[in-house]
Amino acid sequence: MSDAPGGGAVQAPATPPTQPSNDQNPQSNAKKSKPAPAEGEKKLSAAELKKQKQAEKQARRAAAKTSSDAPAIQKENPPKGGQKQQKDSKQAPKDDKSRPLPIRRRPSQSNVPTAKEVKKDKKDTRPTDLFFGHLYTQPRLHSTAGATKDVHPAILALGLQYSSYVICGSTARMVAMLLAFKAVIESYQTPVGTSLARHLTSHHLSPQIDYLRSCRSLSISMGNAIRWLKDLIIKIDPSTPEAEAKRDLLYEIDNFIRERVTMADQLIAETAVKKIEPGDVILTYASSSIVEQSLLRAHQNGVDFSVIVVDSKPLFEGKRLARNLAKHGLRVRYFLISGSAHAVKDATKVFLGAHAMMSNGRLYSRVGTALVSMLASSMSIPVIVLCESVKFTERVALDSIVTNEVAPADELLSEPERQALLPLKPKSEEGEEEGQDTKGVMKWIESAENLQILQVLYDVTPAEYINMVITEYGSLPPSSVPVVHRLSTNT
Repeated sequence: MSDAPGGGAVQAPATPPTQPSNDQNPQSNAKKSKPAPAEGEKKLSAAELKKQKQAEKQARRAAAKTSSDAPAIQKENPPKGGQKQQKDSKQAPKDDKSRPLPIRRRPSQSNVPTAKEVKKDKKDTRPTDLFFGHLYTQPRLHSTAGATKDVHPAILALGLQYSSYVICGSTARMVAMLLAFKAVIESYQTPVGTSLARHLTSHHLSPQIDYLRSCRSLSISMGNAIRWLKDLIIKIDPSTPEAEAKRDLLYEIDNFIRERVTMADQLIAETAVKKIEPGDVILTYASSSIVEQSLLRAHQNGVDFSVIVVDSKPLFEGKRLARNLAKHGLRVRYFLISGSAHAVKDATKVFLGAHAMMSNGRLYSRVGTALVSMLASSMSIPVIVLCESVKFTERVALDSIVTNEVAPADELLSEPERQALLPLKPKSEEGEEEGQDTKGVMKWIESAENLQILQVLYDVTPAEYINMVITEYGSLPPSSVPVVHRLSTNT
């Protein structure tokens, strides 16, 4: 190339010494991926080129991490050279580990909702506008299907006895629970690295209590006994040997049953006997163990009196009470709840058992108790409640709607009653003949759109219908219930 004419200034800068060689060898220039440096740029050394390539590689990796479509990234930034492609493919698993994986379902479950989704999507056929609709939150277990592996066999057997009413009554259920807890504590072994006081309550007793609650709601006395036992376990010194701590717990459980139940029942019976006079007609509703003990002791003392037992479905607990009293020679008359108005006319005193005594002096007992108490109060008949202090609670009950227990609806209709409803049951589409099977009667009733069978187990009796509450601390008015409760919990 010749210089500019007239010695004028050069319009374009001179190319670097390597530029003519590149123009002369286009084939070698095509192999180079790095373009020629612009004007004023300094030629990069080999080390700087290596750093620049590493920076570009890291930038591509960062872009691949933020993108969810890996094949699209590979198309935008194709690998250069066979060796480099193999190197990037070896490093791909590292990038995949750092990349967040999308949540996927297995092919066999791609269109199947989970159990929780099914439960939410399933339409509840029960009406939600009923007063007692909030009591249908948890169905009662009648088998060991819902039990975990942590539940002790003694607790499994006890739960089935609760749900089938083999063990019925607030005091009987509490005593059976504490005896089952003794078997649980005896078989317990503290894991390494923890203490009995911290592990036994939260990790070992809690599954047992949850299973019992799923079989049937816990009574007030059961809740008081559980709180007492947990407080006793927490106070155990961590340095106490396990064998000694377990021995002390078993002794305290036996002592609790002896003092709060056995001795308390004897003291209550002695006080109740003094209220029974010759010629009295004692009316009682359903069945109560402490009422039965009091009546039998009065009969053994030679007091001449008679008993009226008022009963109702579905358990008909009064049948057992009337049978036991009659076996011991007492004169007993048996009425259903529909005849309670006639039964109260002949009574001189009313003895009632209790599921619990509330802090506002109200009686929480078997449904039907409030009716009998109100009828007796209207006729100026004294109503006496026999109740251990372990059944006292700080809760306040204004009605039987907020807190109650709902039994299964199929327990309300007996087999003869279902047999009587069979002629009214329509034939099924399969051509099932009438009068052959009573199992479908409940399904037929439950399928009715505007009908629901409701069976509550307890009701609340106002304090103004109760004249006296007899406890192991003596006779007291209903208004003194919170005082006795504080006294019994502090001792």
